[in-house]
Amino acid sequence: MNTNGNTFPPLASAGEDAKSLKVKIQRFGSYLSGMIMPNIGAFIAWGLITALFIPTGWLPNEHLAKLVEPMITYLLPLLIGFTGGRMVYDIRGGVVGAAATMGVIVGTDIPMFLGAMIMGPLGGFTIKKFDDLIRGKVRSGFEMLINNFSAGIIAAILTILAYQAIGPVVLALNKTFAAGVEAIVNAGLLPLANIFIEPGKILFLNNAINHGILSPLGVEQAAKTGKSILFLLETNPGPGLGILLAYWLFGRGMAKQSAPGAAVIHFFGGIHEIYFPYILMKPLLILAVIAGGVSAVFTFTLFHAGLVAVPSPGSIFALLAMTPKGNYPGVLAGVIVGAVVSFLVASLILKRSKGDGNEEDLLKATAKMEEMKGKKSEAVETLVGSFAKAEVKKVVFACDAGMGSSAMGASILRNKMQKAGLDIEVTNTSINELPQDADIVITHKDLTERAKAKLPQATHISVENFLNSPKYDELVERLKNHADETS
Repeated sequence: MNTNGNTFPPLASAGEDAKSLKVKIQRFGSYLSGMIMPNIGAFIAWGLITALFIPTGWLPNEHLAKLVEPMITYLLPLLIGFTGGRMVYDIRGGVVGAAATMGVIVGTDIPMFLGAMIMGPLGGFTIKKFDDLIRGKVRSGFEMLINNFSAGIIAAILTILAYQAIGPVVLALNKTFAAGVEAIVNAGLLPLANIFIEPGKILFLNNAINHGILSPLGVEQAAKTGKSILFLLETNPGPGLGILLAYWLFGRGMAKQSAPGAAVIHFFGGIHEIYFPYILMKPLLILAVIAGGVSAVFTFTLFHAGLVAVPSPGSIFALLAMTPKGNYPGVLAGVIVGAVVSFLVASLILKRSKGDGNEEDLLKATAKMEEMKGKKSEAVETLVGSFAKAEVKKVVFACDAGMGSSAMGASILRNKMQKAGLDIEVTNTSINELPQDADIVITHKDLTERAKAKLPQATHISVENFLNSPKYDELVERLKNHADETS
């Protein structure tokens, strides 16, 4: 019986169902991007070698160009398969996942990224279930024998299964997806994809969209044509730049003051998450980034622009580094058009709402939003009530990818801790890699539920803006008072 005297649990509201669905989508998307993100360096290496040494590259070299095909055919899918298996069951899962991935690689004639994203986790899951089944049943002295042979036998079975059955199915799916993308491009409908991409980014699905969906398809397209426009759909910094420039000129208070620094970090540093709070503060601005994104992609299609590999992070420097010869005018035009259109729409929205008082101060606006959404009381209660239970030794900032916004938040809090004389470790990571020894976990409000599910024993603090949250000072003050009381 609950506290209201009912014998049945209360039904979940429509809002709770939608929230749960969003969390599930974020978790699935994070899992997909989690297989790609750790291997971005290898993708960039392949992209640079391709841009430089293929016959149409900057420094054509027939000998060095021989590296291109083996890297995209074997290296990149195997890395994805290993990472997927490791996410499920550490190194042991990674080894089986990589071996199983080899089956779909050899069984097809295209770069098998989708197959790797299936076989890697499947390999890790299978060996994990086997180990769970025999745990405690192996005689002493036979552990190494059983471990090695079980992994080898399961890897061999999965590799053959992938080669004979799964590979052809995934190949058909790949060709279907590729044909669908080609049809959309030929029909001139690709710009409309940003109607879904831009809101998805604000919901922290940016890494899932880019690295889980667009990047694998883009790499396959680039392998055939030398470039892909898909690499430009999510990573274009133009629309976000337009939002921040509009705040700089027409915003008020903290929003206006912080916008120039945020614009530099966003455009040159490639950390797109930094402009999300500015849109969350005035949701109507989502129309501005959609308009900018659609206009930019339309410009890219007019110029037949594309990149040779995924630019990560989405910095203008990364975009230019991945731009093949002859595509600079189109890429730059798309970025500029996206920024201008986004700026014009955002400026109109900000000027029309300038007198309503909602943007007088960024911190007040975020606090008001938390209050309206029922978030602030929970966060403050957590902040106030949990620190005295045990000594705090580690504070972890967590975001979807474990870099970018969380790294900046960690840097800000680390400086505040040092100035307060507190010897507390402050670090950052992705939600999927949250360390078990974290005492306090700080996340964006849209990611807090996932963090709690991953590490329920920690104290969780939900913030609206990693760069300007008043909760940092509250946290430092409370930890300092607690340290003074116990010293």
